[in-house]
Amino acid sequence: MYFAALLARTEDGWEASDMELDDVESLTDLTDLARAAAVDDDTVVAFIEQEDGWFGVVRVDGEDDPRIFVSNAASAARSSYGSMLTDELLGRDEDDDELDELDLDGTEDGEEEAVAAYEEEDPDDSEARPGADPAPVGPLGDLDLLADLGVSRKQLLALEEDALGELADALGATDVLETVR
Repeated sequence: MYFAALLARTEDGWEASDMELDDVESLTDLTDLARAAAVDDDTVVAFIEQEDGWFGVVRVDGEDDPRIFVSNAASAARSSYGSMLTDELLGRDEDDDELDELDLDGTEDGEEEAVAAYEEEDPDDSEARPGADPAPVGPLGDLDLLADLGVSRKQLLALEEDALGELADALGATDVLETVR
């Protein structure tokens, strides 16, 4: 089970909102969702947590590329939303897989396939991706993504059980985060 929330910085502090993950299939979708919640292109921080197994923070500042931190990349890589973050951090881009574009079954377009159906591999299994390095156990990403907001890299690395609550507290957004929990 996931918990996800967006914190959008405003002139008066932070505004929190639930983040519905049902329509989020990529980091681009998540970034677009964060930008839609932004007030005057200010900072938006997206929190995703999976049952205390891992948490992720995605920071979006206007049109800049998102900055990402994942508390435990190996655990996150085994989940759908976590793998979306770890794949980005590890430079894996399934859309750039040149093998998908090649005609490897020996048929021309429109002909019946001459090769028997194959068993599809699990996309969340790093061993199923030839050449893919497994995600490291432990933190991965931008350790300083919240430093200018009052959360040092040391504090970020020390977060454990109620990481999102502690982060909201450090950002001064505890009250608004509680409205969506």
